[in-house]
Amino acid sequence: MTAMSNTLKSDHDSRTNYVLGPLASDRLMTTVDQAIVRAPVQRIFEIARDVEHWPAYLPHYRFVRFLHRTPDRGGLVEMAANRPFGPLGWPTWWLSEMAVNEDVPWVRFRHVGGLTTRMDVEWSFTMVNEGTLVRIVHVWNGPTWPFIGSFAATQVIGPVFVHGIASRTLAGLARVAEQASAPRASVGAR
Repeated sequence: MTAMSNTLKSDHDSRTNYVLGPLASDRLMTTVDQAIVRAPVQRIFEIARDVEHWPAYLPHYRFVRFLHRTPDRGGLVEMAANRPFGPLGWPTWWLSEMAVNEDVPWVRFRHVGGLTTRMDVEWSFTMVNEGTLVRIVHVWNGPTWPFIGSFAATQVIGPVFVHGIASRTLAGLARVAEQASAPRASVGAR
């Protein structure tokens, strides 16, 4: 665990949820990944919410660890994934505050450590005729690098890394939800 994550872990009372608020609409970078998942809202929501299980479903995830949990099933979560480039993977790492709303439902993250610090993310789940529309939105102003931060965010980090990882994550979790929701063949049926 890094010194930064130790500090953040001790700065938050785990008896309270993170209040991340709505996504900002005035960021330089916005990436949207979405898909219709042929599964009930509750099923795909639970799979997406239970981030500590993602490495079991998703080969591009190296690890997911909660540093502390909050009552809403969110908390401070450390994540690492590879962005595949052919046979090679570029390792990525970030630390996020995570908030969960079971009623709406949505899952939100605010990156508080790593290259993408200050990035906000929202997973939303909407019932549609075919199942569930799952939408992942990332918004960010980019790294605080002089002169090239906004270019890096909008031309490289967002479209290549964020979209590259989020699209694989959504596709993998959709497969898990759809397999779990597929009708089972009845025993003895002919």
